[in-house]
Amino acid sequence: MGPIPQAAGIYLAVLQFVFTLGWTSYAIYLPKLAAAVGLSAGAVGLILMLDQAIFTVTDFSMGVVADRVSRLVGRLGHWVAGLTFLSCLAFVGLPFIAAGHFGAAPFLALTVIWAITSSALRAPPLMLLGKYAARPTIPYLGSLAMLGLGIASAVSPYLAVAMAKQDPRLPFVIASVTLLLVSLALAKIERSLAKQAPAAKAPPKTVDRAVPMPILVFGLAIVIFALGFQLHVFFNSAPLFKKFTHNIGALLPVFWVGFSVGMFPASRITKRWGGLPVMGAAGLLGALAIVLMESSTALGLTVAAQIIVGAAWGAILMSAFAAAAALGATGHEGKTTGLMYSGLALATFARMATSASGALSDPSLAPLVHWAPIACWTIGGFLLVGLTGSYWRTVTGMAKA
Repeated sequence: MGPIPQAAGIYLAVLQFVFTLGWTSYAIYLPKLAAAVGLSAGAVGLILMLDQAIFTVTDFSMGVVADRVSRLVGRLGHWVAGLTFLSCLAFVGLPFIAAGHFGAAPFLALTVIWAITSSALRAPPLMLLGKYAARPTIPYLGSLAMLGLGIASAVSPYLAVAMAKQDPRLPFVIASVTLLLVSLALAKIERSLAKQAPAAKAPPKTVDRAVPMPILVFGLAIVIFALGFQLHVFFNSAPLFKKFTHNIGALLPVFWVGFSVGMFPASRITKRWGGLPVMGAAGLLGALAIVLMESSTALGLTVAAQIIVGAAWGAILMSAFAAAAALGATGHEGKTTGLMYSGLALATFARMATSASGALSDPSLAPLVHWAPIACWTIGGFLLVGLTGSYWRTVTGMAKA
């Protein structure tokens, strides 16, 4: 094993943390900003869906471009910084356009520009770990990088309360300046990773690359797991807690506590067995934990089960990144990491579209909504565990022969 570039993982955690808080600020203030430019409350949901539709396309596209740009060490960092500058300009402009009553057209144009350019901060920075880090260190570094997402998501409910009545212009400026400053260090991180990279990295001979149609299986699994996550966190968690208490504000973040903690022990298993089997096993564990939440008769048991569900999602996301790095080796890490992010955005879009249709508010569909996350994670889990189990039986049979 080569040296563990821990500084790079910490840097990416900070980048993910700042980026996620920026997105949170955007979501908090969007209704107020949209109203200021004459858009209806219903348009807010459509704008958020548009953002996710754009991410679905641009995350994969940015990953493909990142593979080409990164062929010259240091170029990717400058490219990302340039797009981040444009993204921050558009982001800062949103509250000022709204305050100046310039109308909906320029507001929507800036929103589209922000969504497109902000994709440069999703897949491309993380693909550097898959491209340059020694393979055994990738699961741990992925956990470290995604820790920023977990912490930011945990504090988001409190941030929403604190920022609700504030003028949006100052938070948008602070978020943009901070994000831009953090992104400027990416070129240095890129050179540092390239300097520490192993002299030659042969494509890994792992189960991640050996299962039938690995890219198709990986992309399908991401969407299935992510859809289960979306339904559980955004629709089912709060009602399950409300069975025992109305003070759920302090309980919703426990999912992200489990997420942040669960990735690290799971990374040790991923290092040994590969990303796809850990994704599958974590999905089955998460499905069982959701069943436990649904049938729980005590608040303490519900909280414990939610922590396990969060840990399972952390293991799924971390091992998905490890699988993306293995599937993209060598030279296509950006494409596979971009595919992962596109799958996450597609699932978010599907959840928003389903909610906007009003289907989730139909009482007759309530049981379906409650059991859908369990079905998603069970199907995804058995799909990956079955495929990887078949692979290991084949390998064992060949060894005995």
